[in-house]
Parts: sequence; structure tokens; C-alpha cells
Amino acid sequence: MFNWPGVNYDLEDLLERKPIVLDDKAITAQLKGKAVLITGAAGSIGSEMVRQVLKFSPGSIIMLDQAETPLYLLGLEMDGEVTQTKLHTILCDITRKDALKEVFKKYSPDVVYHAAAYKHVPMLENNPVQAVLVNVLGTKNVANLVAEFNVGVFVMISTDKAVNPGSVMGASKLIAEKYVQALHNKLKKEDKAVSRYITTRFGNVLGSNGSVVPVFAKQIHLGGPVTVTHPEITRYFMTIQEACQLVLEAGAMGQASEIFIFYMGKQVKIVELADKMIRLAGLNPGTDIEVKITGLRPGEKLTEELINATTIILPTHNESIMIAEEQPMDFLHVFDNIEAMVKYAKNYQFNETVAQMKQLLPDFRSKNSQYQIFDNNPDKPFL
Repeated sequence: MFNWPGVNYDLEDLLERKPIVLDDKAITAQLKGKAVLITGAAGSIGSEMVRQVLKFSPGSIIMLDQAETPLYLLGLEMDGEVTQTKLHTILCDITRKDALKEVFKKYSPDVVYHAAAYKHVPMLENNPVQAVLVNVLGTKNVANLVAEFNVGVFVMISTDKAVNPGSVMGASKLIAEKYVQALHNKLKKEDKAVSRYITTRFGNVLGSNGSVVPVFAKQIHLGGPVTVTHPEITRYFMTIQEACQLVLEAGAMGQASEIFIFYMGKQVKIVELADKMIRLAGLNPGTDIEVKITGLRPGEKLTEELINATTIILPTHNESIMIAEEQPMDFLHVFDNIEAMVKYAKNYQFNETVAQMKQLLPDFRSKNSQYQIFDNNPDKPFL
């Protein structure tokens, strides 16, 4: 349920499909009594992960984020829980490996759920260096420490925007995926693969901070207009609860460096979602509330994808979870490219940063973006 003054939206009604319900047995076996680190714990996904993990009686939950006020509020919420689980709120920036290492030393996590990331496509299109520093370097830091401290399970939360990326955000998440997979394969070849590195990939989360439902709800409350970027734009959607349940189950079933994708039904047409929300508020689209088409934003695609043309899909025992089998990249190739793009990012060199991303990901084709000039020639001289 999503509440806004004057109207309540049942998010499951907006999905136009039955909610996903999971079996908790394997999750309980993985989490009970364990130390669980959740990065990005103060965000929409991270905070719901904290709530759901708590139900499985872990020994401790380490809630890590760099957003001070949201983390403080999450801590206050958790203080109200009656539980034997030890709860720790840690203010830490994942781009600081030295600080992050002290967290691993002190709390010795058994399981890591990596939810920390920047996610807003237009924002990251304008700030690509931050996409690389947080989504790429931050993930690299966490993944490396998982190996260094022999953590049993690492689960990264990715996005459907990583498939055939059209934005800096999607590309940064795909690079993070590639690094995690390549690192696991490298460790396996060296007989050091103690940890399981698991990636989960799903679409938009209804009701998350800054997502379409709260934005539309506010616009409706203010009398409109409700803004939609394109009349044909569609997206996959899940509720926060569904997404986190699937992350937990995928983490429990993963054995190596699998990429798990989740069933989300058919893509939802955003203009139809806007119409439905207006009607649920007791108003009429077009007369009471204007629906205004504003044009695609930088990096925005008309439709999202869960797999690319070369991906092999394998079923699991849960029909809502599938494995995307993709060809891993060579570790040194990924590592060297990340080192170069991080150097550019730290020097605040926007063009060079994005061009380096495109060198690593030849299929990264910018949509409605200034970075299209590098699509066919990432070595193009910078002006």
C-alpha cells in the first residue's frame, strides 16, 4: 500500500498480476544466527532488506550507508523491534576501501547484500563520474573485501537497465556485474573461490524513493499535470517486498557466480499507469488532471530488457526466478578498464570516463544523450 493525502494506492493492483510468494526454508538455513551486512541499507531496497532479513533471526545485521539522516531514521525504526538480533548502524562510504575494510574486520559478516548504488538515469547521465565511483568502484571494493575476508555469500542487486545499456547508469551496473563475475572466475581458477558471488537483476520497484508512483501521486495531489516522457514508454515493475524476497531466495539458491533474473509479468505502459492512478484518486485523466508528454530524458529507453540476444536462460525450481547464462569477461581486461575509468572519474573527466566505459562495453549505445558521439569510436579525440 502506498499512501498519499486523500488517496491510498494498492501497489499490487498497479502491477496487473498476482503477487509473488516465496518459500522461506532455504533463506532461514542461510541467515539464522549469521552476521549479515547490508550496504545501502538506508535506501528503499536496502531498508526493506533489513526488515525482511530480521525475520530470519540472524545473529546480527550491519546496516551500512553514507546517507546520515535516512540511516538514523532506520536505526530508530529498528530500535522499536523486539528481537535478539544485534543491530548496528554504520555510516560509511563504499568508495573508501580503507574505511570499509575496518567494518569487515570488526563485524566479520557471513553474508553481504550489496544494495548501495546510485540509480536515477538522468541524474547519472549528467554525473557519470559518480556513477563510476559508486556503482563500479564501490562494488569492486565490497567484492574484493568479500574475498579477502572469506565471506560465504555476496549478493549484488543489479537492474534490467544493465541489459544492452543505453545510459551511464545501466552501463555502470553492467560493469559492476562483469567485475563480480570475472572476480569469482579468477578466484576459482586459483582455487580460492570460497565465496559465492551472486547477481540479481530486476526492473523498476514500485513505491521506491523517487520512482514513478510517488512522483505521480504528488503531481495528482497538486492538481497536475502528470508528466510522462513518451506515450509508448513501458517498464517492468515489482513491489519492494517482492524484489527483496526474490533477492533473498536467489542468494540462498546461488552456487557460484550466477545472474538471476526475476519474472515480472508484462511491461506496464507508463501512460496507462498514470491514467489508472488518476482514476483511483477519483478523478478523470485529461479533464480533471492533464497527462503531459515531456519527451524522453537523457539515457532513457522506450522499453527495458531482461536478457540480451546471446543470453541462455535456465530455469530454477522457482518459476519466478531464472538464471541468465552470459559469457564472462577476462578478469585482467575488466580490471584494467575499471582502473582507467576510475582514474578519469577521480579527475572529474566526464567524456573520458564515459568513453572508457564504452571501450569495455562495445554494446553500450547512449540513448538521447551527449555521449552518443563516442558510440562508434570510443577513442574519438576529446574537444
